[in-house]
Amino acid sequence: MKISISVGQMDVVLGQAKHNLATVSKMVKEAAQRGSRLVVFPELWSSGYDLENAAEYATAVNEGIFAQVAKLAAEYRIDIVGSMLSLLGEECYGNTAVYFDHNGRNRGVYSKIHLFGAMEEDTYLSGGDTPVIVETDWGKAGLAICYDLRFPELFRAYALGGAQAIILVAEWPRPRLPHWRTLLRARAIENQMFVIACNRVGTSDGTEFFGHSCVLDPCGEAIIEAGESPGLYTAEIDLDQVSEVRAQMPLFEDRRPDAYQMDDQEALP
Repeated sequence: MKISISVGQMDVVLGQAKHNLATVSKMVKEAAQRGSRLVVFPELWSSGYDLENAAEYATAVNEGIFAQVAKLAAEYRIDIVGSMLSLLGEECYGNTAVYFDHNGRNRGVYSKIHLFGAMEEDTYLSGGDTPVIVETDWGKAGLAICYDLRFPELFRAYALGGAQAIILVAEWPRPRLPHWRTLLRARAIENQMFVIACNRVGTSDGTEFFGHSCVLDPCGEAIIEAGESPGLYTAEIDLDQVSEVRAQMPLFEDRRPDAYQMDDQEALP
């Protein structure tokens, strides 16, 4: 099964939700005109890391900015993913990605499990505790956000759960471009699945973001890789490639979970 997917690499303007939504709206329209089934946007694309003011942006996932995205998905008949600040409870906020399908229906909600202390996420936000595999009209996709990329256990769980693709949204900063490229490729290769990754560009509070959004195949080869400029990038993927690669090298059949247990799992210094 072949489908087209777009990634909307954008410069997120800190705290300017209306401006950022206008950018997203234009990209959604263009992605639909290109025939894409799915368009993916960066982490916290509506507000950026204005976390100290999370209360100003966060809403339930069926209200506010989330509802506006759902409306866009239904209007342009395209699936949309990107993370925004959500209201998890009273004065409790999350970094949350919602998969809205082409009818504007919420197919899956994932709140970032691994909070990034260097950008004070753990100070202002609450972490999720549940991996999410979305049953889309084209296949199964696991959701992940930025720092999650450094935790391969999550991605292996998605693969074992039947995911054919990972959708990862990010604000991954310079100078860690080599890490971004290496980890994305590793997650694709070791789990033999597509990785669809959207990273922002631009500068916010002195932190520079380099983009390089990409779509990788189950062998870790880049179908597309963006540069460091804003833009909409589109790739065609063939989902049959997942089963083909897994049949050629059936590494999941050779796993030895019983042999991976150590006497002291907390032995790190």
